[in-house]
Amino acid sequence: MVEAVTLYRAPTTEADADAVADWLRERVDAAVTVRDRFLSEFGDEDLAESFAEARVLSPYERETGNTMVGIVRYEERALEHPERAGGVIYDGLQVQEILRGLLPDDERGLDHLHVPLLDRVIGTWGDHDGRWHKRVNVLGQPGLVSVPGLYEAPAKPEQYYREQQKHALLSGGAPPREVLENEVEGEFLVDDDPRTTDALKGYVLQTYHYLATGEDFCDEEGCRLANPHRQPGVIRAQLRDPEFCPEHAELYRV
Repeated sequence: MVEAVTLYRAPTTEADADAVADWLRERVDAAVTVRDRFLSEFGDEDLAESFAEARVLSPYERETGNTMVGIVRYEERALEHPERAGGVIYDGLQVQEILRGLLPDDERGLDHLHVPLLDRVIGTWGDHDGRWHKRVNVLGQPGLVSVPGLYEAPAKPEQYYREQQKHALLSGGAPPREVLENEVEGEFLVDDDPRTTDALKGYVLQTYHYLATGEDFCDEEGCRLANPHRQPGVIRAQLRDPEFCPEHAELYRV
């Protein structure tokens, strides 16, 4: 039984951990608290090298890790100045193992779920197609929730990527969110989207649901516990009513 849930802030992102915690308290039978950034709270001198070892090297290579001096120094800077980090994918299961090892001994039990909101992109290897897939969350202890993964993991409409490429060719950078929203049909989330916090609530609840019940994702497309692979599905599951399918609405007192 999960008796306590601790969320960890991701201060360089749009995510509001305190608002997520308030939402969660109304739905679960557990004490919900919030702490500052996990990597600041529990980081140790080996953390930069551990993250270097968890780096995905190629979308199509299972092997991870590059611990050359320059890479480790990059990870050290990313820990000290997370707002400067980006463009790297990490093995989510490996990161989960790293963070689990940093938890205090008396908080590692499955009765106390830890949910770091991460400013890193995480992925898992797909044996079925031999490539890495970005993820919004990785279930288990701790339950990882990637804020940039919310924008990058579920696929956007094809037109989005075309507009992005066109803008990059013309101006050398990514187009502003307003441009993409005006030019591309369909609904999707982009970097620093003001809907980030609301969308993340369901992904945090998924980490609790997994530890409390042993079930992973819901098959009902409109449920907060669903795991859609495309952005319109994320909008439907996380930002539209009703919040839950009938089965999970009963479970979470909605």
